[in-house]
Amino acid sequence: MDRPDIAKAERSSTARKETFSLRVYSFSAYSTAAMVVSFIPLYFLDRGFSEQQIGIIYSTGPFISIFANIILGMASDKYRTIKKLLMLLLFGQLVMISLLFPIENFALVCLVMMGFYFFQTPINPLSDSLLLLSSQYTGTPYALIRIFGSLGFAVTAYTFGLILKEIGSQWTLPLALSTIAITLLLTTRIKDYQGSARKIDFSGFFKLLRQRDVLLFFLIILTISIPHRMYEGFLAVTMRQMGASDSLVGLAWLVSAMSEIPILFLLGKYGHKFKELPLLMIASIMYAVRLWLLSDIQDPRWVIATQAMHSVSFGIYFSTALRYLSHLIPDEFRASGQAVYAVVWTGLAGVISGMFGGYVYEHFGRETFFRMGAGFAIVAAAAFLARYYFSRTDRL
Repeated sequence: MDRPDIAKAERSSTARKETFSLRVYSFSAYSTAAMVVSFIPLYFLDRGFSEQQIGIIYSTGPFISIFANIILGMASDKYRTIKKLLMLLLFGQLVMISLLFPIENFALVCLVMMGFYFFQTPINPLSDSLLLLSSQYTGTPYALIRIFGSLGFAVTAYTFGLILKEIGSQWTLPLALSTIAITLLLTTRIKDYQGSARKIDFSGFFKLLRQRDVLLFFLIILTISIPHRMYEGFLAVTMRQMGASDSLVGLAWLVSAMSEIPILFLLGKYGHKFKELPLLMIASIMYAVRLWLLSDIQDPRWVIATQAMHSVSFGIYFSTALRYLSHLIPDEFRASGQAVYAVVWTGLAGVISGMFGGYVYEHFGRETFFRMGAGFAIVAAAAFLARYYFSRTDRL
């Protein structure tokens, strides 16, 4: 074997090892996300907090994420590191969860959880930036690494649900600490990928956000993010009103997470062959169908079927939107762009769906609530189609 072949083999071996490290990290990081979404609310419920108090605790998440994502995204671009910030955020999560053990006062719990969300909400956009940048060096598409995040969420939601059923919800925080600590250790094994190293002019980033194409993209993203957050935020409430048991609700989360895996695999292999905007239109239409069906379903077992549609709606949308965003925003602004995306996807959409959507759900009922969400999704589908049409016209 000659020297070029030896160098190529070494690069290939290094790329495989790094891809493995990123996949294991992604699996562990989303295990913590499963704990936050599925089991920590039940922990507070068993601690004696009311449903309204739990709602207040969790409403702080989307709000604080707006500031956390922008601050951490810009810090990543300025100091040219993602890995170190991930380690800082995970350490902060460990501290915040540890502080929860002795606290009984509701106001203090809210304060600690706000701190926890500050450290937790930027994890996903920063991780996505790292995975997207890593693909240039490892040759592994983003979706084929992110798929292990979905697997981690699904396995944790199901396995930890069975464990906590046997040992009691008082073990929720120790289990959460274990997933965070493992993720922190795994972070030390990954590389700190970055975009181009030229000096960053942040005035250029803000000018970028004022560009028509970028601004319209984020506006459409907000339009489709609202129905996603409506579905996610009120799924358990809806199923409980239908008479579903906690185990059936857990099964619904398992099905949705597992359904992402095949579509992310296919997108990783063949997604580059398709235009992003038509794919985003298809995902939006599926969101509309999904929410409309939920407005009519009376048997909670049929909700499981709509959760399987998560593969086409969220699976296509999330991976494809990130790919399209990478075309709009240069590498040197990648983390800041991901932060703005997270602010729209998690923060603004979460606040709107939680406050306005909650009002509609309470005063006008489930049918009106989900049909309104379906309407948002149809508007987003039409907007993606219009952007595709006009982008083709501009090139002619």
